[in-house]
Amino acid sequence: LQVACAQVGGMLGIPTGAGVTIGGHTFDETIAKLFTTVPGVSGVSWPTVAVSASVIVVILGSSLVMRRVPGALLAVVGAIFISWRWDLAAHGVSTLGVVPGGLPALGFPAVNGADVPELMGTAVSVFVLILAQSAATSRAYAARYEEAFDEDVDLVGLGAANLLAGLSGTFVVNGSPTKTQMVDGAGGRSQVAQVATAAIVGGVLIFLTAPLQYLPNAVLAAVVFLIGVQLVDVAGLRRIWAVRRDEFVVALLTALVVVLVGVEQGIVVAIVASIIDHLRRSYRPPTAVLTHDPGGAGWRSEPVTPDARSEPGLVMYRFASSLYYANAAHFSEEILAFAASDEPLEWLCVDAAGISDIDYSGAAVLRSVHQELAIQGVRLVLAKTMVQVRAELDRYGLIDDLGADALFPTMAMAEAAFRHRPTAPT
Repeated sequence: LQVACAQVGGMLGIPTGAGVTIGGHTFDETIAKLFTTVPGVSGVSWPTVAVSASVIVVILGSSLVMRRVPGALLAVVGAIFISWRWDLAAHGVSTLGVVPGGLPALGFPAVNGADVPELMGTAVSVFVLILAQSAATSRAYAARYEEAFDEDVDLVGLGAANLLAGLSGTFVVNGSPTKTQMVDGAGGRSQVAQVATAAIVGGVLIFLTAPLQYLPNAVLAAVVFLIGVQLVDVAGLRRIWAVRRDEFVVALLTALVVVLVGVEQGIVVAIVASIIDHLRRSYRPPTAVLTHDPGGAGWRSEPVTPDARSEPGLVMYRFASSLYYANAAHFSEEILAFAASDEPLEWLCVDAAGISDIDYSGAAVLRSVHQELAIQGVRLVLAKTMVQVRAELDRYGLIDDLGADALFPTMAMAEAAFRHRPTAPT
């Protein structure tokens, strides 16, 4: 949406709005620019509109004929020829103008120490934007084609490319969704596409910059506009809405912030909203009482209710999250509710397979639960405890409190110990 909206002025041959100024501050984000661009429609250049419309027809028409036909390339080459042959610039169609030729010179940028503090903020913003945008683009296209995705490899490549960009005075390099869509639309699926692009760009810089001066700016605007529209994944948002409403809210909120405020702010909102959503789920994590499957296929999960029992006198309780300050109270409430029930309870076994960490508050609650259960004559044991969690329990002194024999490698062993407890009826 941001990319597409920014091209409207160029497609109509009118200046792109500078944004809205309120209280001395200028808001130059997507919607604000579009809002100030629209009033200029009265001065639209109809020859420019005709060029834009022709480009869109060529690109969409070629994709209908055959997907691999490079419609954008045909439109660009055709527009250059028509602009040169019939002098579109004389009819009010703006063109690129003279484009410098030759390969870039290599060397260190002319930056002194005084410039570093001023550049640092921009550099950090660019870094965050590249990191987020490139990772999102790589992940999206890897998922589309069911290919492996290694973000570390991408970052090494981006780092090397940006180092060379700095030495050659070129733009920063990132995993651009618009350019990725262009390559994908043209059938590029391997590094050969990148090598071919580099070779073509090199050839154009050396031999073909003169014809580029005739290229109408409206052609570039129309091409980028179509790419922006194609990147709006409505079907993907519908799938998210159908299966994960909370993640849909995060996606929609992020999109709104990007369009209304800016990309950097959208990235921050996405991160914060995702963390809040994760904490919300871990605040009340999935829990269950485990019982034997009637078919003998193992354990099955039942809803947690105070009277639920895995077998008479025993509760096998599954807690599927790390135990920490935010959900420790929930852990305590459910366990103590078992003991407060009229249904007899002798042992309570916590299935700790899903507990990957216990923080200090969680350990304090676990100790309190153990003491409260002991007062009521209920023994607390743990099963399937991870090595690192067992080490944490040892540091907290909980193994001494519970007893070394209160930790079992499997649920079956904990159940067997319950059945052979000294107080078991003969």
